[in-house]
Amino acid sequence: MTADLNNPTPTRAGEELPLESLEGMLRRQWPDSLGPLIVEQFPHGHSNLTYLLRLGSREFVLRRPPFGNQVATAHDMGREYRILSKLNSVYAPAPRPELFCDDATVMGCPFYIMERRHGLILRKTLPPNLTIHPELAHRMSCALIDNLAALHAIDYQQAGLGELGKPEGYVHRQVAGWTKRYGQAQTAEVPAMDRLARWLAENLPPEMGATVIHNDYKYDNVMLDAADLTKVVAVLDWEMATIGDPLMDLGTSLGYWVEAGDPVALQHVAFGPTALPGSLTRRQLVDRYQEKTGRSVDHALFYLCFGLFKLAVIVQQIYARFARGHTTDSRFAHLDKLVLILGSQADHALESGSI
Repeated sequence: MTADLNNPTPTRAGEELPLESLEGMLRRQWPDSLGPLIVEQFPHGHSNLTYLLRLGSREFVLRRPPFGNQVATAHDMGREYRILSKLNSVYAPAPRPELFCDDATVMGCPFYIMERRHGLILRKTLPPNLTIHPELAHRMSCALIDNLAALHAIDYQQAGLGELGKPEGYVHRQVAGWTKRYGQAQTAEVPAMDRLARWLAENLPPEMGATVIHNDYKYDNVMLDAADLTKVVAVLDWEMATIGDPLMDLGTSLGYWVEAGDPVALQHVAFGPTALPGSLTRRQLVDRYQEKTGRSVDHALFYLCFGLFKLAVIVQQIYARFARGHTTDSRFAHLDKLVLILGSQADHALESGSI
């Protein structure tokens, strides 16, 4: 039976939390909580690990770095906590963080706890009792891109997030940085990825300003109201958020957006129900974003190809952890095939000259 990836399940072997020390810390923070600590794990996700904590009548969500993590700067729990602390007051979909702990005696690593929100997270395979007709699929995809536009409209200085990133030279640094990360995580030759890295470096577009950017915005990082799938209840997984070029953020979302006419191999690894009849196409997503923000997206092909490259590098980093013995999670065993698929999709986009 396939696990329901929207609901917590028993903790995976090797990813258990130290219950005694964790419960002690929680009871010091919430001494009036009655009942034992119950811990379950949200089974989705390939990066930071997410757990549901129940302490009496209280429910929390705990986030911690992955076991076997070799890229410490990519899993900065304190940074993620600080972002949500500022963002929650100006952007309703950002969950409220409750506490941050870097006391190694509790868990051996920094972690933070935030409020639990309830809703529906849509992935490639829809729940069996859910039918999305074309008109609803259209409104859902509009709501998704409109919410990204709303994030990009936040005055990050006024929100106290001015120190979050260095927007000058962001596009160049991103291309160079992800190219370097790919080299460090590479486990086999993938010519399409090498070609893509060169093309990106040779075709940098001009900087298009700076906003708060999520950097991993897609259906399965967004929680929708189960009673109205056009309402965004929460945006999750802020580990890569920063201040940077908003069109690079749009590009990441385009990289995740699989259309009905895309190759079958790509359809099989879609990150959400983006290919449903009625959904916006990538071109329509760009048009809608331009309409909502007033920003011209003149280099959509570059942003799409960057999104595909970045996604492939993230997947390669996760696969490298498995290939090098830093994790035994069987979900990671074939992720190298996804790198090939994403590289091929970028090749196709460059050959066609369109998104």
